[in-house]
Amino acid sequence: MARIAGGRTARKRIAAAAVVSAALLPVLVAGPAFAAPGPDTEDKQPKPPAGMSTLGGMKLGRPGVQVNLTPGVPVLPKQVTGRSWIVADAESGQILAANNAHWRLAPASTMKMLFADTLLPKLPRTQSYQVKPSDLATLGAGSSLVGVKEKQRYTVHDLWLGVFLRSGNDAVHVLSEMNGGVKKTVAEMNERAAELQALDTHVVSPDGYDEPGQVSSAYDLTLIARSGLQKKDFREYAATPRANFPAEAKKGRKRGSFEIQNTNKLLTGDFDMPAYQGIAGVKNGNTTHAGQTFTGVAERNGRVLLVTVMNPSPKESHAVYREAGRLLDWGFSAAGKVNPVGELVAPKSARPGGGESGGNLPVEGRGDTGDGGEDKTAAQPAGGGADGAGTALAVAGGALALLVGGVLLVNRRWPLPDLVRRRRSPQA
Repeated sequence: MARIAGGRTARKRIAAAAVVSAALLPVLVAGPAFAAPGPDTEDKQPKPPAGMSTLGGMKLGRPGVQVNLTPGVPVLPKQVTGRSWIVADAESGQILAANNAHWRLAPASTMKMLFADTLLPKLPRTQSYQVKPSDLATLGAGSSLVGVKEKQRYTVHDLWLGVFLRSGNDAVHVLSEMNGGVKKTVAEMNERAAELQALDTHVVSPDGYDEPGQVSSAYDLTLIARSGLQKKDFREYAATPRANFPAEAKKGRKRGSFEIQNTNKLLTGDFDMPAYQGIAGVKNGNTTHAGQTFTGVAERNGRVLLVTVMNPSPKESHAVYREAGRLLDWGFSAAGKVNPVGELVAPKSARPGGGESGGNLPVEGRGDTGDGGEDKTAAQPAGGGADGAGTALAVAGGALALLVGGVLLVNRRWPLPDLVRRRRSPQA
């Protein structure tokens, strides 16, 4: 009898559960595709350190969004979810706004900017090299590739196109071998980072592939991009939308080529988004650990801005580019009105006598009061082919580009000796 009673009780419970499920089914079917994140979800999200580096300004060491909202300054765009980002004036080095600027995060292929800044002066672009099987043996699984083949010969120029346009880890490893090996190249990149005062940066792999301990920050990536943009080859490669890359040579046939397109969607645009007006590079990245990362430079009405966005929410297509575009739009509208929250410091060698703190003002207190205006840090939550150097590079969708020739831009505190502008030609 006990078994029968227990069986009846169980059947009643199952029937009751079925009624409840049937009642809830319409609600569940009609509910949103993505549930709003609750407190438990938010708690699982990584949080920035309470105290970070203050290099460039005290505010840059604070977690969250930092911006001086004085009268006339537009509010920051709401649809910016990047864990870390910066908007800066490329010439003066002033940081107009930032979010977790010194948070050390995985950089993905934006690390290739430091690779290029380190190696570009060392390898003549006309130098050629035949690829050995061992050169590609240490590529990480799932690496982005341009299509470098063993036992094929490439020029340094070809390989740099592969690095900048297709983010080819194969091209990075071959260039590293030409430089004496990956280990030597990594050591030189870390030395270069220290010289630039990119002190949040630690290089483990020269291509930005996810490796334990490989980190950088929005501040450092912006600093590195600013340094790289002083090199005309760097600017040329970064601003090239598409180019031809050597195909595999076939015996008895003339070696052909295939077209490669820049993976920077602000430069080339895509089916669901246009190219950004005035964009001229710099580098994007995307790995499992890093998420999407991007550093870009753009010019509008004679002003040049740098932007870096790291690890935005992936719910929006091309999120890192869309958020970078929104921040650039804000920066162009706020420039000249907003008091900076900090600055991009100069390299050690640019300071008389060198020194660890670098920069143009004492590190402590830099950017705290801007130009004397009232300090109103925003109460906004975080997240809220190419034929050579003389070729005119048309930037898709942009009326202006940072190219060789034209008007010299001078920053009195730290000059950008080769950073120049040129209006797009009618033929472009």
